Amino acid sequence: MTASPDWVNDDESGINPRDYVSSLARGLEVLRAFNRTRRKMTLSEVAAETNNTRAGARRILLTLVHEGYAVADGKLFDLTPQVLELGYSVLSSKGAWDIARPFIDHLSEEIRESCSAAVLDKFDVVYVSGAQYHRVISVGITVGARFPAHCTATGRVLLAAQPNDMWPDLLQSIPLTRLTDRTVTDRTEFRKILEDVRKKGWSLVDQELEIGLMSIAVPLRNSAGGMVGAINVGVPTVRMTAAQLQSEILPRLLQTAASISEALKR
Repeated sequence: MTASPDWVNDDESGINPRDYVSSLARGLEVLRAFNRTRRKMTLSEVAAETNNTRAGARRILLTLVHEGYAVADGKLFDLTPQVLELGYSVLSSKGAWDIARPFIDHLSEEIRESCSAAVLDKFDVVYVSGAQYHRVISVGITVGARFPAHCTATGRVLLAAQPNDMWPDLLQSIPLTRLTDRTVTDRTEFRKILEDVRKKGWSLVDQELEIGLMSIAVPLRNSAGGMVGAINVGVPTVRMTAAQLQSEILPRLLQTAASISEALKR
């Protein structure tokens, strides 16, 4: 169990010891334990890893399960992709996307197309940054816009990056809603697509979200290799073919992602 920090009992800080929520601290320590071990754990293992009692660890784990941040599989507990919301919301508001924005703007100006950045929220993608290039026909996505992850390039990049042991539940639970006649709704085919995206390191979606719209996306990682989000370029099909999107836009998109990752190290 995490010891109370020095400031909790520092009268000069103006913090009353009664303001320290020890149960919240214990819950955060359980989340950190899964991050440290990077594996599923039994109740006893969680209790030992966090210096908690079995009863205390059980209450925390069942609360996390109830809130959707963990799952129980027999005797084993594991975190769900929903826990990523906690980190993504901080990154979205604490500067990662401020750092990325100039690079996104530059790419948009260079290729004269709209560029966006998104994070995963359960089975949707939420756009957290973007630059719209104004043309007669343009693709504009506003910050805060939400779309189904299964039929977007950013969504497939982010879904493909999920740990292998999460894939069975993810592939079984994700609603593969048909939005156009091109939308992939077969789960076996969708799994093959995610496997291919993970292998290639990028995703191209051709008119599965909206007829007349293509997009290509790559993952954005931080200095430790962790997934921060995904960046994409969207183009109308009247202006470019899928082959052109891959040959002309993808190399610049990959370079932009690499430049942002490098900037996040500083």
